[in-house]
Amino acid sequence: MARADAPVASGGARAEALAVEYLARRGLTIVARNYRTRRGEIDVVARDRGTLVFVEVRLRSGAAFGGAAASITPAKRARLVAAAEAYLATLGRVPPCRFDAVLLESLDPPRIAWERGVIEA
Repeated sequence: MARADAPVASGGARAEALAVEYLARRGLTIVARNYRTRRGEIDVVARDRGTLVFVEVRLRSGAAFGGAAASITPAKRARLVAAAEAYLATLGRVPPCRFDAVLLESLDPPRIAWERGVIEA
């Protein structure tokens, strides 16, 4: 039980923490979390060997509106690409990149889905 004065993590923050643990157990190196720019935000930036991976974490409690994958709309994709471009502009050289999504229908680690290459940019 959490203490009354202890901060309680939101569902989104807990989902991101689960996603980071999941990706790290699968060999990715976490480079950054919650990279923000005026143009958008990237939940997780990781390295998968020589590839820089921009990861969107989506938590949806049900499939009534299409589930977690369907919540990555064209507008959201555009913001992710814009934020990734801003991140890449801070690097000396641009490595191979891809966009992945970690999809959760609940905060239950066995039900995590990792989709690679969800955006073509």
